[in-house]
Amino acid sequence: MRIISFVRTFLFGLVLLSLSAAAFAQLSISISFAPPELPVYEQPLCPGDGYLWTPGYWAYANDVDDYYWVPGTWVMAPEVGLLWTPAYWGWGGGGYEFHEGYWGSQVGFYGGISYGYGYYGDGYQGGRWESGHFFYNRSVNNVNVTVIHNVYNTTVINSTTVNRVSFNGGTGGINVRPTARDEAAAHEKHIPPIPAQAQHAQAARANPELRASVNHGTPRVAATPKPGEMNDRAVVTAKQAEKPYNPPVKRAAAEPAANTPAAHPENNAARPNQPGPDKRPEPNRTPTAQQPTTRPEPTRTEPTQRPETPPTRERTQPERATPTPAPAETPRAAPEEKRTQPAARTPEEQKRQQNEPPKKESSKKDEKPPQ
Repeated sequence: MRIISFVRTFLFGLVLLSLSAAAFAQLSISISFAPPELPVYEQPLCPGDGYLWTPGYWAYANDVDDYYWVPGTWVMAPEVGLLWTPAYWGWGGGGYEFHEGYWGSQVGFYGGISYGYGYYGDGYQGGRWESGHFFYNRSVNNVNVTVIHNVYNTTVINSTTVNRVSFNGGTGGINVRPTARDEAAAHEKHIPPIPAQAQHAQAARANPELRASVNHGTPRVAATPKPGEMNDRAVVTAKQAEKPYNPPVKRAAAEPAANTPAAHPENNAARPNQPGPDKRPEPNRTPTAQQPTTRPEPTRTEPTQRPETPPTRERTQPERATPTPAPAETPRAAPEEKRTQPAARTPEEQKRQQNEPPKKESSKKDEKPPQ
């Protein structure tokens, strides 16, 4: 029976470590822009003895290209004597790299980020392990003393500048480096987040309201009493931020609009009768040589000039290349004298003239010369 129990415990431990390691590997990424500031919220009541506080943090989802808030929560320690080192973002390698939290015998380096409630950038002042029990410092934790009796009260003097910066290094980040104690803690044995923490982070990732582009740095669920309880009545909402967070503009390559047809090379040249794509037709433009000019201009007042006809004389006398005797000129007829036409007569005068006998013209032959 002992062997079977040992095998079950060993297999359970392997599954636990594999799931936690998978969650750890998925969050080890690097982002080109910094995470939002930490939201301000109240710590929910500790649910019972043995639960340790794990502060909330900003994680990143590649599929939506956005940060999302993983609410702070109370987590049962996987083993007696283990403490939680929070996750943090740090500048390195040309981007902001995510450093996953872990369980260990002492709290290690977490970027100097002031998460509050015992995590003020260096170590942990929220409690300690004694005789197999975790004792809570009431000055920084929300603990019901009627339920939990292993408590103490020690005022914590926080020498760290209180701010909401959520990353280390880079522009505007916390300028803190690991101490010798932090370096020693980094080389100790660590346990990655337990499955309850991984499920808690997955539930936050699947909630669109926890994305930074949606809540603008003020998540609706800032903290929960236990992992995964996003809809519990005891969840805590973040306080309104002074300056709402706006994600940076994505600088994607310019693409043609869906309704814009693609440009064809054969259609790019401007046609003679059509204006080019960048030129507008000129309303008062005079006709060019390619346009017909037979239509008279409407604003022109001068009469149309008729083609000159050469005079008759010039047509009858063609030019000769060699000098030849000129032909005899034909005598021209004398121009007829213009006769003055009598004035038009009235009908009465015409009738009277018809009734009169014709007059005899006297000839000069009948006239006798004078004696």
